[in-house]
Amino acid sequence: MSSDKRLNNAYKRAKTLAFDDTSKIILFSDCHRGDNSFSDEFANNRNIYYHALKHYYNNGFQYCELGDGDELWENLTFEAIFEAHKNIYMLMKRFHEENRLHMIFGNHDMVYRNPAYVKKHLYTYFEPKDEKETTLLDQLQFHEAIVLKHSESGQELFLTHGHQADFMNYHGWRFNRFLVRVLWKPLQVWGIADPTSPARNNRELIKVEKRIKRWILRNNLIITVMGHTHRPRFPEPGDIPLFNDGSCVHPRSITGIEIEHGVISLIKWQIATKEDGTLQVVRVLLEGPQKLTDYKQNED
Repeated sequence: MSSDKRLNNAYKRAKTLAFDDTSKIILFSDCHRGDNSFSDEFANNRNIYYHALKHYYNNGFQYCELGDGDELWENLTFEAIFEAHKNIYMLMKRFHEENRLHMIFGNHDMVYRNPAYVKKHLYTYFEPKDEKETTLLDQLQFHEAIVLKHSESGQELFLTHGHQADFMNYHGWRFNRFLVRVLWKPLQVWGIADPTSPARNNRELIKVEKRIKRWILRNNLIITVMGHTHRPRFPEPGDIPLFNDGSCVHPRSITGIEIEHGVISLIKWQIATKEDGTLQVVRVLLEGPQKLTDYKQNED
């Protein structure tokens, strides 16, 4: 099956989520939340991420996570990840309880495409102080893709992880997971990164982006937002409308994409130093804001 067919299937099966010019949506991906060990790349940014996510919760945003939220190649089960970053899942629970949480699976959390796995591991958790199972992300569903559809204009944004354009990370994910667990995870502690990942291999990254750009051209220039490569992208109007929200495992920062009041922006959250020497987490605008209507789709 070609990357075009995989992307077509993801689009056909996508959950449709209506939005309008009053909607506020934050897109993050590639958090790779781990177990707080030396191989947990997310651990360095967890306070930045928590602060940012709390900001979006308090300001009425919906949260869409575009895959690889949990690092389930290096870690055998979700439980160790949950214990390491419990405060984050408690915040995600609040989004979920208000129907503001929308989840997409990627290659590193491909097991979430199985509803039975999600039900077993994410619906409830054991609360030691109460000595009983407690609701966590009850009835949560993961999707391969989500289509944001504007309720008035009909404009669509196709949200997916992007591994559909990467054969080994789509069909061969179990083999890649095996290699990561037995080979690359131990080496990662010594600073040696997995060279097969498109996030660490520029040739693979370029190939993935080219395949998705080709699919966009064949599908009426539909706006596409992906993750997977960890490289932020924000095209100008008139260019091929392929966006990438980056990742949450950049050195000392996280990047994401905001959609608010009909405009789209690429943002970064990082730690900055005040004049008095104290530290604070700040939001930095990298690209935009740009009106979504400036990205014209071809007519069918």
